[in-house]
Amino acid sequence: MAVPGSFSASLSPAERAAHGRNARRRAPRSSHGWFEAAPGRPDPVDVIEQQSATRLPELVPIRYGRMLEAPFRFYRGAAAVMAADLAPLPGTGLTVQLCGDAHLLNFRLLASPERRLVFDINDFDETLAGPFEWDVKRLAASFAVAGRANGFSAGEQNDAVEACVRAYRRRMREFAGMRTLDIWYAQDDADRIHELLASSKHREAGRRTAEATARARTRTHLQAFEKLTRVTADGRRITPDPPLITPLRDLLDDPATEEKALREVLDQYARSLSSERRHLLRRFRLVDVARKVVGVGSVGTRCWIVLLLGRDDDDPLLLQAKEAQESVLAPYTSGERYDNQGRRVVAGQRLIQTTSDILLGWTHTVGLDGHPRDFYVRQLRDWKGIARPETMDPGLLRLFARLCGACLARAHARSGDPVAIAAYLGGGDRFDRALTLFAQAYADQNERDFEALGAAVESGRVRAASA
Repeated sequence: MAVPGSFSASLSPAERAAHGRNARRRAPRSSHGWFEAAPGRPDPVDVIEQQSATRLPELVPIRYGRMLEAPFRFYRGAAAVMAADLAPLPGTGLTVQLCGDAHLLNFRLLASPERRLVFDINDFDETLAGPFEWDVKRLAASFAVAGRANGFSAGEQNDAVEACVRAYRRRMREFAGMRTLDIWYAQDDADRIHELLASSKHREAGRRTAEATARARTRTHLQAFEKLTRVTADGRRITPDPPLITPLRDLLDDPATEEKALREVLDQYARSLSSERRHLLRRFRLVDVARKVVGVGSVGTRCWIVLLLGRDDDDPLLLQAKEAQESVLAPYTSGERYDNQGRRVVAGQRLIQTTSDILLGWTHTVGLDGHPRDFYVRQLRDWKGIARPETMDPGLLRLFARLCGACLARAHARSGDPVAIAAYLGGGDRFDRALTLFAQAYADQNERDFEALGAAVESGRVRAASA
């Protein structure tokens, strides 16, 4: 994978800083404080419908139903809409490996291979190289949208956005002064989170974090195994819950063909793993597969849960194979292109995250409809703690914004040039204030787009369903 950083290792820190400051000519920091729909802006419903054209048609109404639950739910499903809005704006040209969908719910507690809890980005479906500010803007706007959903005042929303962007800027300046390997090894583990909370003197935050940490440690593959499977006459099988969970045996007519195709897919996936992890995977046998509906923006893409068993029926491994389509950023960037979109997701995740799932890999198959499709594969659930912004008061949302902003800076510093980005951002709060204006303007646009989808359903142009 080509490194997305826009600098050469032969440049001195002073030259890299000059490169960052020169980027202000292309995109003054104050220019980020403006957003207005471009003339000829694509209809947001058309953009979403174009995505839906490659998805399972019977599941698309569920996607729209989930997006219409609230403006924040719409925002989660509208990464393609925002990508089209960001592309025409003044760009810094300071390239990093983007998450591509950096809203606040894609930051969470995760388990490292060493069984430690870390705070990191979790979703990489849209990852691609691009200008760092695209991720920062999507994250910043998500706090304005979430604050509105909670009924917070404009000032309280702005406080959260500023806290996020300020944490990003300050931590990027820290990374600019660090050794390269120290940047690569940096983690946001539970100790760092507790230090931040202690400095905030927010007692409720400490209590809530302790609860979230404890919950995360209970969200294991064994919990998912008990929840998603049952004992049948044929042994352990995935429990049907259509249309959200549909066993593959209920979608195909020929069990023999099904088993052969699945084994070929798993064999190809195994080849994407390192040799010791292939050895681990061989300790398990394939038992069952089911199609699963996940998330909001991902609804309609093909997603499979795979049940494997090791020593006996109480020794499970649950994998999730999720379809990887072209990133929503791809039409607007000139970065590396991949022959397998699952490989793109895995490569981006490994570059951004400090620790990734040991069974993270990719594969390719021909779908039930006869079309070739790419997938990335990971464990279904392993110590995941998910934020609940709807339960946060303004102070807690502001603290969470600091965590997310600092985490995003660490992710970007791994692939981009922290010296150049820090020099561009500067020591003052000009960029922070600009992003606050942008976040409010884009939250307004998001509400208009949410209403447009609602109107499309009302008119019968598209159909929505709840599930």
